[in-house]
Amino acid sequence: MTVSITQRDADALGGSDSILMRQRRDHARLDTMISRCRAEDVGDDELDDLWQDIVQLVFSHAFAEETVLWPILRRVTPGGEDLTRRVEEEHQAINELIARVERSPGDPRRATWIQQAFALIRQDIRDEEDELLPHLRDALDDRTLRRIGAAWEAVRATAPTRPHPGVPRRPPGNALRGVPLSVFDRLRDLAPGTGPLARRVSLTITGAVVAVGAVVLLVRSARRRTRA
Repeated sequence: MTVSITQRDADALGGSDSILMRQRRDHARLDTMISRCRAEDVGDDELDDLWQDIVQLVFSHAFAEETVLWPILRRVTPGGEDLTRRVEEEHQAINELIARVERSPGDPRRATWIQQAFALIRQDIRDEEDELLPHLRDALDDRTLRRIGAAWEAVRATAPTRPHPGVPRRPPGNALRGVPLSVFDRLRDLAPGTGPLARRVSLTITGAVVAVGAVVLLVRSARRRTRA
């Protein structure tokens, strides 16, 4: 029987830099922001800022999962194909809902769609922490979990930050189509921003190159492990 990662401490999950702890921190941050969005005293400006933060975190987090984690899970876990397919379907549903929200700023149904997206995000968190991620703990040692965490973080830091329902959920298609979109997304995220625009653009493009390199290295490493 799998044990949810929410019931284990950092040492039991491979240390603070392991992929499991990195995932759990992102999930906790998302849950906190969603709760704040639902608070009665939240103002419109704060609500808009929270929504943008949630959107950016949701999509960078999910892209890194689909690029780094789920291919590994499918290799090391019996039934991993079915487990990851269900979560990929949740990611697609979240993607489509948030895209609808972003396209319809004046639609009276927008608030309902946002709440539906929040419910799906929380369901996705539960499915990952209770069912998928424990399998990685069972199959991999602490050092491997930390190495995967570093690769996941590199991809997450430069992944798309906006909804793109047409991007495939699996590599290599998601990386081939998603990395160029991440440059566009992050340029949008910079506005209005502060500091010299040229420097920020340079950092964004450099980050995208790093993401491509991380994906290539991950694929090569996975192939070596599979052959071994």
